[in-house]
Amino acid sequence: MKQTILARRYTKALFSLGKEQGKAEEYAEKLSEIAALFEEAEGVADALTNPLYPLEARQKVMAKIAESAGADAILTRFLDLLVEKKRAGILPDIALEMKAMVDREQGISHGSLISAIQLDASLLEKIQATLEKITGTKVILETQVDPSIIGGIIAKVGDLVLDGSIKTQLNGLKESIKGRE
Repeated sequence: MKQTILARRYTKALFSLGKEQGKAEEYAEKLSEIAALFEEAEGVADALTNPLYPLEARQKVMAKIAESAGADAILTRFLDLLVEKKRAGILPDIALEMKAMVDREQGISHGSLISAIQLDASLLEKIQATLEKITGTKVILETQVDPSIIGGIIAKVGDLVLDGSIKTQLNGLKESIKGRE
């Protein structure tokens, strides 16, 4: 929880700077690239977070990463600040928060759609259009097939959950019958 709060604070600062410069979306993309490197490349996370390495060495590693990502002066300084303040470990969280802030700014919501069977493209488009109408934002859906819901769909967009699965309806009916006994 504390890491998420810290990540949000750092992200808000970078987002406001990026917005002023008109580069918030670019910063989000570059942070995602760097976070992927941080998580996937062996030794990168250790080189940036291990206190056994001198601060200057960690800063040089981050500077090289920023340079290879094509980061501008503001983003490079931000990344250097993370290393300096011993916060490089929350870089993946910052990248996720930055992407979420940019998406909110652009009126984009991410959601998931779970169905018992694979849905055809036209039905997915109709569901997406309906969710966009309900939320008032552009919705990007991630689809998933889960036969355990028996039938129907479960749509989640932000805090909104629309559960029209047969499994849930059967459970509700079961509880209703139990309540009458």
